[in-house]
Amino acid sequence: MKARKRTNWNQAFTLFEAVILIAVLLLLAFLLPGFMLSHQMAARISCVNELKQVGLAYRVWSGDNGDKYPMAVSTNQGGSMERAMAGDVVLTFQVMSNELSTPKILVCPNDAHRKSATNFTNITKANISYFVGVDAVETNATMFLGGDRNLTTDKGLSSGLLNITTNQAVRWTSEIHKNAGNILTADGSVQQLSSSGLCEALVKTGIATNRLAFP
Repeated sequence: MKARKRTNWNQAFTLFEAVILIAVLLLLAFLLPGFMLSHQMAARISCVNELKQVGLAYRVWSGDNGDKYPMAVSTNQGGSMERAMAGDVVLTFQVMSNELSTPKILVCPNDAHRKSATNFTNITKANISYFVGVDAVETNATMFLGGDRNLTTDKGLSSGLLNITTNQAVRWTSEIHKNAGNILTADGSVQQLSSSGLCEALVKTGIATNRLAFP
């Protein structure tokens, strides 16, 4: 029995399918970068909102503790001063657990190296994306109260206490927001900054040395 030859109609239909497939692939290649960018922007906006909630928690806590942030109150009096000065951020967030409500807001959606804790009791630095401004006070609105942990200097990025002078080169790494980041200032506002904007914000604090504790 002879094999049936493909008709011109079948050949034309196959060609049509190929053209459609190529068109779809080209469309996806065109749209995919936009989708990825939109996802990154959404994650960054979410990070800003989380930091604003953290800032609000700081202010509510200070209102109940003599207008002082936890880093300015001794651990003997329910604060985190001694631990914060040693570069530990965990206790600062633990003492504000009532104001923060959930530990989930301590992890930036773009931070692939941090995972949300299920509760504040067992929280570790691996559950925190944000640094703590050890010396921040409400009376100096431009001081760094917190921000994304991917801030670094020429000495490199590490956890613990980092002393940054106003004339020191600082920048964002590409780890979380692709060479950009967010800073929470002592007045509770959040700024999205480039590396150059970060340097300018550091100068505006008016503080010779900023002590920042990193997770």
